[in-house]
Amino acid sequence: MKIVVVGTGYVGLVTGTCFAETGNIVTCVDIDTQKVEKLKNGELTIFEPGLEHLFRRNVKDGRLHFTTHLEEDFDDAEVVFLALPTPSDEDGSADLQYVLQVAGHIGKILKDYKVIVNKSTVPVGTSEKVAAAIQSNYQGAFDVVSNPEFLREGVAVDDFMKPDRIVVGTTSERARAVLQELYEPFINEDNMLLFMDARSAELTKYAANTFLAMKVTFMNEIANLCEKVNADVDMIRKGIGADDRIGKKFLYAGIGYGGSCFPKDVKALAKSASEADYNFKILNAVLEVNEKQKLSLLPKIKSYFNKNLKGKTIAVWGLAFKPDTDDIREAPSLTIIDTLLSEGAAVKVFDPEAMENIVKKYDARLLYGQDQYECLENADALIIVTEWDEFRFPDFEKMSKLLKDKVIFDGRNLYEIKEMKKFGFHYESVGRQVVKRI
Repeated sequence: MKIVVVGTGYVGLVTGTCFAETGNIVTCVDIDTQKVEKLKNGELTIFEPGLEHLFRRNVKDGRLHFTTHLEEDFDDAEVVFLALPTPSDEDGSADLQYVLQVAGHIGKILKDYKVIVNKSTVPVGTSEKVAAAIQSNYQGAFDVVSNPEFLREGVAVDDFMKPDRIVVGTTSERARAVLQELYEPFINEDNMLLFMDARSAELTKYAANTFLAMKVTFMNEIANLCEKVNADVDMIRKGIGADDRIGKKFLYAGIGYGGSCFPKDVKALAKSASEADYNFKILNAVLEVNEKQKLSLLPKIKSYFNKNLKGKTIAVWGLAFKPDTDDIREAPSLTIIDTLLSEGAAVKVFDPEAMENIVKKYDARLLYGQDQYECLENADALIIVTEWDEFRFPDFEKMSKLLKDKVIFDGRNLYEIKEMKKFGFHYESVGRQVVKRI
């Protein structure tokens, strides 16, 4: 099948590459000339484990193409995917300008029947708006389908190639047959291709992400309570995670969620609910708690340094919003760094993949470690923000020698309490016992 994917961000690039891997001819379109040239030259523009191998193979075999011109392979395509950004407006609503602009342009160049697929995360009713934008310039036959993505950065290729479910929102039998054929290679006895109406499909994506954000936030609230009553959030996580009605995933306490999905989607669903005259109280609480949670380590840090961070050098391990990505959008690290700088501290940072993005944002305002250990040299304390695997089993003796003071504030609960006692660190984490230096 011949496919056009509009947008080459995380969703667009993974979608296009994975469809090419199953034998389709895919053209990815983006208005960013520099990005398209890099992709044409075989250079990936995002970090995503497992993507580079598939990307290079499908470019080499002629199944994956890139262009800045939507018209280039449009006429031959049977399906057009819209994988465009839908950032939050100031009021929290999803900004649909890019989606609707492309829809209007599609209407101008559409000549025969095609299935137009919303892959972007969009509010309820967007499929109808896209159809109206196309119809303003084209009166022939086409279908607009909602097919939300459920890709997790860091494992997006596996999520696409081995999905637990594929949601398709359409009432058109013609469009249904096309999507059924396209997704056939990805369906097996362990997953489902779920057909529903477009509005339900659009809301399914928001419901999934906001439920997970709520689950994370609930555990962070439990962790905060643990600190008040001298309980251990890790023990509680194991105790409730054994209940299969609750499940083990998304129960790890920490310093809040970030990224391109959870923050934006919680805000957008809360806004959509408000516009429908419904007060979605749980989501409003999730938003409030998560913003506070990003700063939950700061009172502990300030207390340790007698409320004065001026002149202190603080090392930060982890800048991406989660491991196995270079994405820093809405990352807790940004909130922490900004606050430390405002308190007069010098901040030295390291991340395995996100350094380039952090340098673009902060430039000379930060100090940059060449590796995780160099980052510690002459630092007064270490803050762990992102749970990269390489941070889980460090050389604690080496850390002791590099740090000015053996102090760790762990926002992801990476280390065992008994281990911190053994090595003599002052160690504060989230929802667990404080280890004080003897």
